[in-house]
Amino acid sequence: MADFTVRYMSDCLKRPNSFKVVMPNDVPEAFTADNPSFRRPMKTLFLLHGYTGDADNWVPQMLPMKYNFAIVIPNGENGFWLDGISTGHQYQTMLGVELVNYVRKTFGLAKSPEDTYIMGLSMGGFGALHTALAYPEVFGKAACLSSALIVHEVAGMTEGSGNPTANYEYYRECFGEPSKVLESDNNPETLIKKLKAAGKAIPEILMACGTEDFLLENNRQMHAFLEQENVSHTYIESPGIHDMKFWQEYVEKFVPVMFTD
Repeated sequence: MADFTVRYMSDCLKRPNSFKVVMPNDVPEAFTADNPSFRRPMKTLFLLHGYTGDADNWVPQMLPMKYNFAIVIPNGENGFWLDGISTGHQYQTMLGVELVNYVRKTFGLAKSPEDTYIMGLSMGGFGALHTALAYPEVFGKAACLSSALIVHEVAGMTEGSGNPTANYEYYRECFGEPSKVLESDNNPETLIKKLKAAGKAIPEILMACGTEDFLLENNRQMHAFLEQENVSHTYIESPGIHDMKFWQEYVEKFVPVMFTD
């Protein structure tokens, strides 16, 4: 299985950027002969890291060989996978437009939403949900693990405030003016309402959060919103905290659901 890093010039970030690729393009025939996943074109999973993470801290290795999908793992720094307010911080567009087009052109992957999915943890869980809703013509499914669905918290911030993770200026850079964030496209709830109003398809959503996770109530709030809006989705709570053990458990549970036709 190929595992490599690609470095390219990002116009969205105004500097060189890199991403990792894992691709099961050399799996022995003995492992693929009776596997129905290898009787269809290779699918693609964009995998998003969390706050303080990068493209190297979360790389599932065996699942692509079993379900025939490539993994693209971008570096999003601490940008919440959103277009920040300053030049060179357009992480949403980098991911949903620039990188997708680069992967299509370079590898011939991610051509349709039926073949292109997205998954993330914590900040990346927010990013997976938000990006899929912002680009439903690109991403057909989104798996969101222990998601940092904090827009309502950000909306209540004022200058000089913040939390133990970051200060007010950081959240304003990522989300824009806090007092306006709930009505903005940086709020996944706003995107859901816009997609429904336009009669557009909403990507399949899978969510999981640990019952001891500090983000549990945020995830319950989003689950309640999706139910209220009659948006079909999968939502699971089970014992666990905000850690790699829980995320790995749900990668292994959600990947078969996502990639089995």
